[in-house]
Amino acid sequence: MKTIKNNSGLLILVLLVVAIAFLRMFIPFPNVTPVAAIALFSAAYFKRKEVAMILPITILLISDVFIGFYSPLLMAGVYGSFILIALIGFVLRRKINFATVVGGSLASSVIFFLVTNFVVWLEGLWYPLTGQGLMMCYYSALPFFRYEVFGTLAFTSVFFGSWALINRYSVVPQKA
Repeated sequence: MKTIKNNSGLLILVLLVVAIAFLRMFIPFPNVTPVAAIALFSAAYFKRKEVAMILPITILLISDVFIGFYSPLLMAGVYGSFILIALIGFVLRRKINFATVVGGSLASSVIFFLVTNFVVWLEGLWYPLTGQGLMMCYYSALPFFRYEVFGTLAFTSVFFGSWALINRYSVVPQKA
């Protein structure tokens, strides 16, 4: 894993993360947000693990102030899924390449899908609290899953690709 000796590359990256995180409030497609990619990327590259865990949660909290809060149980599921996604990013630290990043991105989408839809079912407001109700919940959410996969893959590509370019063209890359 490469870092930049001076902090200019990191500053550019942090600004990119903040700018793209701001987009969460304006993207018109459901589940197309940069938050999973931010959780994955920050855990893979930020030196301090606690920052990597707190960053996506902070982004969610700030944007939820503007977008609007929702069911506390569902919020816990959403926020918790991003903590799980950050854990995938910690695993990525060992070997970052195209295959592991795409795999981590897809795994992130699956985790978000499974956790958040389980919580929707668990609330008992839309689906019966039976095995069939759970399957109905997951089935009903499948159209939104493709948006989640697309958004996470796209934003993950932006973050990991930008960092790779910064490291490739920086003056003094070095091992972390």
